[in-house]
Amino acid sequence: MSRPARPLVMGIVNVTPDSFSDGGLYADTASALAHGRTLLDQGADILDVGGESTRPGATRPLVAEELDRVVPVISGLAGLGAVVSVDTMRSEVAAAALEAGARIVNDVSGGLADPAVLDVVADSDATYVAMHWRAHSDRMADFATYDGPGGVVGAVVAELGERLEAARAAGIDDDRIVLDPGLGFAKRGEHNWQLLAHLDAVAALGRPLLVGASRKSFLGTLLAGPDGTPRPPAEREHAHAALVPLLADQGVWCLRVHDVRATCDALAAWQAFRSTPAPQE
Repeated sequence: MSRPARPLVMGIVNVTPDSFSDGGLYADTASALAHGRTLLDQGADILDVGGESTRPGATRPLVAEELDRVVPVISGLAGLGAVVSVDTMRSEVAAAALEAGARIVNDVSGGLADPAVLDVVADSDATYVAMHWRAHSDRMADFATYDGPGGVVGAVVAELGERLEAARAAGIDDDRIVLDPGLGFAKRGEHNWQLLAHLDAVAALGRPLLVGASRKSFLGTLLAGPDGTPRPPAEREHAHAALVPLLADQGVWCLRVHDVRATCDALAAWQAFRSTPAPQE
């Protein structure tokens, strides 16, 4: 997998009634398709379509519900020529999404929730994103403890390394595997900052990285008001835009974001700055 000149931008299309940032705004097929087209116009390289909220405390939809939410949207966006990713932990949904035209399976569980998803991807030519994950959303906060050697960074590297080996064992070639440190999943605020500061350790596993920091709760806590109330999700984008060039400098392969335009603007400024030649003597 070749590294792009700048991080790719993955625009989020949540086809759910309960996502933490925009739940319900694009919960029907027509509005999700319209949103996807808008993100493409704003510069998205990939559209990530998900039918299951993974916000803290979320309960899981039935498989049939998830399929009904995502398959028509994936089919429609793929028909426009978009590179579509399906955000799912389920092998049945991954298989149906690939049949509908998805080219990436973005599995936040890294194959732990449903190991058969690895076989589905292995039997295709799709890219597989394996995220660091410890438990489902309704109980992941119970697993946000990292007391071993190396703290959260050491644990994420070790546990993602295990998921990388599982993907390889299933028959997924290295050039189709991407890793995600899993910001916000079984992690407290300080854990997320430590991971962002040490992405080089995760990158040392040898695979491209996808990072999803957009609108996460650790940014809301950072921007909390005088009374300690976290900044609402939609009002965290300025902080995320400030992270974009820092992530680009670390060679991140792809950024998973809500605000595609702001992210593309930040990357354009980063590219202009990085490509400006030194003055001639």
